[in-house]
Amino acid sequence: MNSIELLQYAFFRNALLGSLFASIACGIIGTYVVTRRLVFISGGITHASFGGLGVGFYFNFPPIPSAMIFSVLSAFGIQWLSRRQGVREDSAIAVFWSLGMAIGIVLTFLSPGYGPNLSSYLFGNILTISQWDIIALALLSILLLLFFSLCFHAIVSVSFDCEFARTRRLPTQFIEYAMMLFIAVTIVLSIRLVGIVLLMSLITVPQMTANLFTVNYAKIISLSILFSFVGCVAGLLLSYYLNVPSGAFIIFVLIVMFFIAKAIRAIAASKCVQG
Repeated sequence: MNSIELLQYAFFRNALLGSLFASIACGIIGTYVVTRRLVFISGGITHASFGGLGVGFYFNFPPIPSAMIFSVLSAFGIQWLSRRQGVREDSAIAVFWSLGMAIGIVLTFLSPGYGPNLSSYLFGNILTISQWDIIALALLSILLLLFFSLCFHAIVSVSFDCEFARTRRLPTQFIEYAMMLFIAVTIVLSIRLVGIVLLMSLITVPQMTANLFTVNYAKIISLSILFSFVGCVAGLLLSYYLNVPSGAFIIFVLIVMFFIAKAIRAIAASKCVQG
């Protein structure tokens, strides 16, 4: 079966649409995360979301909304502990990272009835993405585009130098908390694609690749979205033909793209030096 024939299937079309909107959201959020050096925080929020999944399984709540609430509270908790309580940021991240994982493991184990299938949440399966997931990702992408359009100057200033932005009387605290909210929501809505275990790569590797070609903030966002979508589609198609998990192969393709881009930059730099 060729790629065109795959489009006849609703699950494959859903996967493509999910990849597109997730690429937009992760491209925008990931640029802020990488520029602000919040990769470790995003990892903490990602793993803390497992606590929300456990709460959802145990109390028979929808797992994704439950994970989203838990992740948002964890993101604000990390911000509050590190900013207001004098706790080192890495220590605050470790607290919520381990707390979320502990709660998730305990409540999942205690969940009544049959044990929930955690593989789709831990490792992702983009082919199981639903229309509701696509709608949620589309709304998130629209909100992020609007927010960045309205607050682009302040976001860039906070991303590169928060202290300087504060001296310019920019709403740094509002930007920080709003971005933590968006980071948490983006992480949870993207779990279906690559899973909790690999999600950090989806919001860092495309941005690292884009940064090889430009240092312009807006261009990094655009290139990140492009690289992320190309990686998702290529990984999805190759995983189908090779019969391997789609989430892991998407990340594998994105990392291969990064090393190819790195090699291209190195070759171009050497030619410039020789010339």
